[in-house]
Amino acid sequence: MPIPPLYGHEGIRNRLAGALAAGRLPQALLFEGPPGVGKQRLALWLAQAILCEAGPGNGEGCGACRACKLVLNLSHPDVHWFVPVEPPKKAADPDKLVDLVADALAEEMAARREGPLYEPPSGLAGHGIASVRLLLRRLALTPAMGGRKVFIIGDAERLVPQPGAEAAANALLKALEEPPQDTVFVLTTAQPDALLTTILSRVVRVRVAGNSDSVLAAFARTELGLKSEPEIVQRVAAADGCIGRLLAPEQGGPASGESEITGRFLGAAEGGSARRYAFALGQQPFQARGAFTDMLDGLLERLRHEARNGADLDKVVEAIARVLDARRLAQGNVNPQLIAAVLADDLAEHA
Repeated sequence: MPIPPLYGHEGIRNRLAGALAAGRLPQALLFEGPPGVGKQRLALWLAQAILCEAGPGNGEGCGACRACKLVLNLSHPDVHWFVPVEPPKKAADPDKLVDLVADALAEEMAARREGPLYEPPSGLAGHGIASVRLLLRRLALTPAMGGRKVFIIGDAERLVPQPGAEAAANALLKALEEPPQDTVFVLTTAQPDALLTTILSRVVRVRVAGNSDSVLAAFARTELGLKSEPEIVQRVAAADGCIGRLLAPEQGGPASGESEITGRFLGAAEGGSARRYAFALGQQPFQARGAFTDMLDGLLERLRHEARNGADLDKVVEAIARVLDARRLAQGNVNPQLIAAVLADDLAEHA
């Protein structure tokens, strides 16, 4: 199943198309912008333009040639889309780890071909050293169809899951500094400050802003098949310019995927100090940017839902402020166990 067309971002597309047509496209780009704004879809659009068999005359892929169709079906052998995957079970042989990551990526791409409107990666998923070794292995290959290769690294902030774990990012540095002449790198991130400064210095940064409400409404009608105008207006307003946020159906509360761990945290916060500290100690100390941050996001959604439904506004506002403080600390890689313990105490105190 082909992925949906790219909606919006005309300004960036025109600049990239002009650079490509003029032979001035940088070999290492970083698309940065809010989650769900379409950075990886924009990267695939650029890959299609680069590999189009009609040539880069106007900088746009024709959409009709074999190369364009393969890109849109996520099957082009010269487009290497690396997305975060959950770490495989430990294997003694590093080559075996690389093979396991290759299998995981192949499964993810197969799933996206079947359902191209995909969900964000899980909190445990990342770009480990085995993923970068797989990338470097593919980097050494000759292009299979045309004259160029395109490497897309989605959610690139997950190259560095926490301080002291920069091995994967460091392994990528040489390739970004001196990429082969036939290669273009496109990294995407919602958290550019989480990347190593040495990586930021090796890429051309492109800010990807949100789309207009009219663009989101067109996507909702055409790609999601929404018919109710009030529902479209509501979904578009909540999406805040990000098409990816249209994909989660509005259910009046937090999404089911985040409700279980959020509910366990709130139960621990209300259940006394022993339960609070047991929950805190159960957090993995090295996943501040992963599952723990996802839990905080779920907690924020639940609190905002309570505010919309008549809860004590002063208490909810105070709780939201505490969660936002905790999220800021988590992004700075403070130990999640400590954050969870302090936050649970704070929420219990202000309940």
